[in-house]
Amino acid sequence: MARSAVPIITRIPAVMAGMLVLVLTLGTLIAVAMRAEVGTGLSAADWAAIKFTVSQAFVSALVSIIIAIPVARALARQSFRGRGALITLLGAPFILPVIVAVLGLLAVFGRNGILNAGLEALGLPNFTIYGFHGVVLAHVFFNLPLATRFILQGWLAIPSERFRLAATLNAPVGRLLEWPMLRSVLPGTFLVIFLICLTSFAVALTLGGGPKATTVELAIYQAVRFDFDLGRAALLACIQFGICTIAAIVAWQVTAVDGFGAGLDRVVQRWDGSRSIDFAWIGLAAAFLIVPLSMVVINGIMGLSELPFSIIQAATRSVIVALASAILCITMALALALQGGRIVSIIGVLPLAASGLVVGTGLFLIVFPFWRPSDLALPVTALVNAALALPFALRSIAPAVDGVVADYGRLLDQLNVTGWTRLRLIILPRIRRPLGFALGLAAALSMGDLGVIALFADENGATLPLAMYRLMGAYQMDAAAGAGLLLVAISLLLFWICDRGGRIDADV
Repeated sequence: MARSAVPIITRIPAVMAGMLVLVLTLGTLIAVAMRAEVGTGLSAADWAAIKFTVSQAFVSALVSIIIAIPVARALARQSFRGRGALITLLGAPFILPVIVAVLGLLAVFGRNGILNAGLEALGLPNFTIYGFHGVVLAHVFFNLPLATRFILQGWLAIPSERFRLAATLNAPVGRLLEWPMLRSVLPGTFLVIFLICLTSFAVALTLGGGPKATTVELAIYQAVRFDFDLGRAALLACIQFGICTIAAIVAWQVTAVDGFGAGLDRVVQRWDGSRSIDFAWIGLAAAFLIVPLSMVVINGIMGLSELPFSIIQAATRSVIVALASAILCITMALALALQGGRIVSIIGVLPLAASGLVVGTGLFLIVFPFWRPSDLALPVTALVNAALALPFALRSIAPAVDGVVADYGRLLDQLNVTGWTRLRLIILPRIRRPLGFALGLAAALSMGDLGVIALFADENGATLPLAMYRLMGAYQMDAAAGAGLLLVAISLLLFWICDRGGRIDADV
């Protein structure tokens, strides 16, 4: 964060952004806590949901880490054509809408998927993706690439001279170089993925498989939408916020390595390891990612002709919400990054502890006595999505702002170039790359959201992910596949336009 003695611009935008984040996180938590019926306690189903939430997040993070280690090691040791493209592919599931990825997994592992077709041909029993193992499978699909990127960055941070020295001395590379790196990287990576899995809603909604496989977020959704038991929903929301807060604090304390820094395309020359084993791990990981994504495209093309007109309307709403959310997110991130300081750092990570459904529940409780929630579905969704994307945008923008202040701040102070003039002429041109990336990422994340909108929207106010989920619930799988392809195309297009726009004619 920028910590210059002279504020870059007035503090008012940063104060307003900080207050908005506090209202959406702590404010909604207070609203939820005031409605929580603590005296009634938790039912057996609630305790089962809590247990399932924590256990699936733990197993998902653990499996992701275990598989990511040999994949990252293989990518760090081997050089081959297409390596850079494969590493870029590892970022796709993070941008990919969750509901679309689930549809791709169903095409491979579902009842009528590729895997069960092969098992039937061999006379073996079918595999069911619904339940605990299905949720874990989906979370590994999303988080294996993220874990691989984190661990790969740690491997590539080891200087090549150390590997040469180890080879010269015939020293054990694993014990002297790799294990110390893993010991510093793995705890933070595990806890970040654990936190992501804790707040996963769409995966549990589509693959949960009944009362025995219900997460806390899914229980909150059911309490509000089906039972209209706001007290129970509030109590569960407080518990969810508490679990996420503990995980976020621990992750913040132990994370030691940045995840998406420079150097991912530099291959250190290595003399250890088996080339065949390394390529086997790379091939398996690539197939695990590419096959479901390919099925989304193949099935989606065939289902485009069956899309109802309501899907076009839902897509229009999604684009409007995504653009509004992205602009608001970038505005808040830029205001906070320009101000800098420890308080800003804390405010910037608060949304990590607040899941979208918990924030949505709090806003639902606030607006319900005064307005129909469905009338505010789109503005509230855009607002919450902007807050939830803020940590990622701030992580991208703040270091760039710091660099500009460090390079030009003292000179600009001497020339008395301050305020909006400094921002417009000096800072914005030099942070266009991270600004465009953050804008595209916020838009893509908002396009795929299925949390808040599921609480507020009625039959006529659905966004594209919610409309797609309803098609899946009605067993219109071909139309759902077409809607999924449309959702992927729009999400990637928004990300590409924003990211490309930030890189064209950028000063740095």
